[in-house]
Amino acid sequence: MARGLEVRRCGSERDVSKSKGTVKATPKVVRAAGGLICRERGSVGVEVVVVHRPSYDDWSFPKGKVHDGESDLQAALREVEEEVGIRGVLGRDLGSISYIDGRGRPKVVRYWEMTIGDDVVLHPANEVDDARWVSVADANDVLTYDHDRSMLGRLPGRP
Repeated sequence: MARGLEVRRCGSERDVSKSKGTVKATPKVVRAAGGLICRERGSVGVEVVVVHRPSYDDWSFPKGKVHDGESDLQAALREVEEEVGIRGVLGRDLGSISYIDGRGRPKVVRYWEMTIGDDVVLHPANEVDDARWVSVADANDVLTYDHDRSMLGRLPGRP
């Protein structure tokens, strides 16, 4: 086989290419889903829930990997419940973002807008050690990643 030749196997999701004598498989896309949990707070405006994950030391939105046989929507509802201890009321599909994760894999995360009752208390759990309400303006400073900040513009009333 000639150097630099790309081979695609029929029926396979993996591309195999030969480069400098090594064979590399294209990583499978990691699918994840989550929620932007929102509430209206008078003069503060819209607030969203952000979560801290100590294993990554980052601030993000509640989200996680889609399990086999699970829809993106099912995963979003499950992950929100697992990470902040509440069952969100489903709102609009906010679409997806794509990026390369910390392990160098392509990742696609689909988000839904969600709401909860005003008297509901957040209970961080699983991979999350803190969950809090922040204004959308403050979320820009709190969120660790640009791809998460990009989701704020998809909320109602945001440019």
